[in-house]
Amino acid sequence: MKVRKLLVGLVAATFSAIALAQAPIVIKFSHVVAADTPKGKASEFFAKKAAELTKGKAKVEVYANSALYKDKEEMEALQLGAVQMLAPSLAKFGPLGVKEFEAFDFPYIFDDTADLHKITQGPIGAAMLAKLEPKGIKGLAFWDNGFKSFSANTPIKTPADLKGKKLRIQSSKVLEEQIRSVGGLPQVMAFSEVYQALQTGVVDGTENPISNLFTQKMHEVQKHLTLTNHGYLGYAVIVNKKFWEGLPADVRGQLEAAMKEATAYANKIAQEENDHALEGVKKSGKTAVYVPTKDERLAFKKAMAPVHAKMADRVGKDLLQSIYKETGFDPNKL
Repeated sequence: MKVRKLLVGLVAATFSAIALAQAPIVIKFSHVVAADTPKGKASEFFAKKAAELTKGKAKVEVYANSALYKDKEEMEALQLGAVQMLAPSLAKFGPLGVKEFEAFDFPYIFDDTADLHKITQGPIGAAMLAKLEPKGIKGLAFWDNGFKSFSANTPIKTPADLKGKKLRIQSSKVLEEQIRSVGGLPQVMAFSEVYQALQTGVVDGTENPISNLFTQKMHEVQKHLTLTNHGYLGYAVIVNKKFWEGLPADVRGQLEAAMKEATAYANKIAQEENDHALEGVKKSGKTAVYVPTKDERLAFKKAMAPVHAKMADRVGKDLLQSIYKETGFDPNKL
């Protein structure tokens, strides 16, 4: 009888071990924007590719719209291992002490995506991602969202039109200085709180890529949008370093391949999604869209140019100079 019980126990333990070995590795991928944004679609694309390339060994669960954590909480959750993967905006790394990422917040530093990709897809971007590792974070890729434009309930044609306006920004000292350079009042606020803040008048306006403005329905509570394209908003896809390095080598390689495909997809659709969102804003009839003239755009550039000199020490003058060299931007020649 004892032998029989022992055999039954061994068989049960064996089946349990097999079931455990066959259970997929779960990767919780949390982000704060809507599922139909460029980042939301790219996250789902990555989840699908991960399942396909790992043949079900890894399962990526995507949580959009701050379903797991608000944007103020998610970085700590990643470092603690409560969530395995995030795609935060690049401004989120400043509070961690990795201030170099705030270089992406400098106004007009990238003229277009071609200039941007010289950095995010080159050695400068790779070196920046490597600076996250001492924080227990592994950087996998940069994903585009797009260039930001200003919105408010009054027309915006000149920098002076933003004077005295309370403008929502992400937590970034560079962005604070950017808003002050045009006479605005920077208001740091979680992304999930912006719609209500605009609706109630807690803030007067915001800066966003059009896809974020449209999918969060901010255009319903903003009467004017001016396509300044003054700054860039992108994301770094990151994972908990200990978790990532603990994965089986074959699975990690397959996930890296899935991420490479997802990154190409994310960057391909970013402009398409912003163009589609802009059409949606126009068709809504709720927000007047204004395209600045060449001289008006230059006026915004000149107004914001001092930000580069004032904030150079924060991100590192050498880093800024290396970016200028790649992109050809020179704030002193405006």
